[in-house]
Amino acid sequence: MQPDAEMMQRGRFITVEGGEGVGKSTNINFIRDLLEQAGHSVVVSREPGGTALSEQIRNLLLDATQTDMSAMTELLLIFAARAQHLHERILPALASGQWVLCDRFTDATYAYQGGGRGFDETLIAQLETLVQGELRPDLTLVLDIDPEQGMARARERAALDRFEQEKLAFFARVRDNYRRRAEASERHVLIDASQPLSSVQSGIRCQLQKFLERTRQEVST
Repeated sequence: MQPDAEMMQRGRFITVEGGEGVGKSTNINFIRDLLEQAGHSVVVSREPGGTALSEQIRNLLLDATQTDMSAMTELLLIFAARAQHLHERILPALASGQWVLCDRFTDATYAYQGGGRGFDETLIAQLETLVQGELRPDLTLVLDIDPEQGMARARERAALDRFEQEKLAFFARVRDNYRRRAEASERHVLIDASQPLSSVQSGIRCQLQKFLERTRQEVST
């Protein structure tokens, strides 16, 4: 059977998730290099953000002086930024056959606003469908670390933003949500980010090779 033309053209959507201090930036660069070595054109982006407008919303969300922002305002701003990101960057890239590698996506909303803030996940799911339609990541790597260790790393790198100033219990709820989602879905892979970087990246490489092989099999079937 000849590979379906649409399947051959469609890019893949990979997201990297995790709480504070898990090493997402370092490992996203590593993943990008692996994907490019495999012959894929890769668009690297982040959430909230990824476009000029979405970055402005990101600045509002992370601004530590925005102490009066309500949880509902926060949630809606995140989905507003995501809607623009999808429209302007993610969907066009996938349609052109590029692979999109994103630093956080809607799993972060379930973890931070659902787990951390306590929003009903039914509401988040409704917004997810409204903004994304049927689009979901093809693969999600969840970098997992004890929140106390992660926040110690975060404090070493820069001044804390509005989210990073939350109490440790908030980040414990975020982690629990991430872990629960990872255990319940085949597209999620949990990576122990407390290990030395070489071990973390060895695990990432292994999981990515499995994903690339599955993708090749889908195209050749």
